[in-house]
Amino acid sequence: MTNHETVSFDDELLICVDERDNVVGYKTKAECHAGAGILHRAFSIFIFTSDNRLLVQQRSPEKELWDHYWSNSCCSHPRKGETSDQAARRRLEEELGLETDLRYLYKFHYQVPYGDKGSEHEICSVFVGRSDESPTVNPHEIADWRYLDLDTIDHEFSAHSEQYTPWFKMEWARIRSSYQDVLKSVPETPHTPQ
Repeated sequence: MTNHETVSFDDELLICVDERDNVVGYKTKAECHAGAGILHRAFSIFIFTSDNRLLVQQRSPEKELWDHYWSNSCCSHPRKGETSDQAARRRLEEELGLETDLRYLYKFHYQVPYGDKGSEHEICSVFVGRSDESPTVNPHEIADWRYLDLDTIDHEFSAHSEQYTPWFKMEWARIRSSYQDVLKSVPETPHTPQ
């Protein structure tokens, strides 16, 4: 894989769920993000280096929603027939050219509009992993990338909150408040969600 292939498609089928994360059907990515959004599964990955810096990415201008915003290492959706764990591993390689163990932390429900362009309405599974490999980014997905230490992320969210995706800020707040142990040992034992 050259990491220059297009890996996101408006017609790919996503997994629609109810508020308890039970599968209720399948809709295209475009349908799931139109208007107020249709509730669907998603995942979000945080990749830390061994010295506890987080890999963050700036979303490509090709993105329909939150283009040019800075976000966590990788985020996307499981497709019809995939588990969140399978999809997270696939997407990490497609976007960043990375392979590493991932540890599932938690999942949460959120809904956020992006002006009149559409919305995110997701039950999102959050994973963490560790890698010191330099990413090979896919330019269709990522415009830029960098590493930030934990305190810098906290400062950035305070001083430049408008430059970051809403889900990144929500997830970071929970990781900082509830998963301090994870920030010290990511991930000791991979764990896969249901």
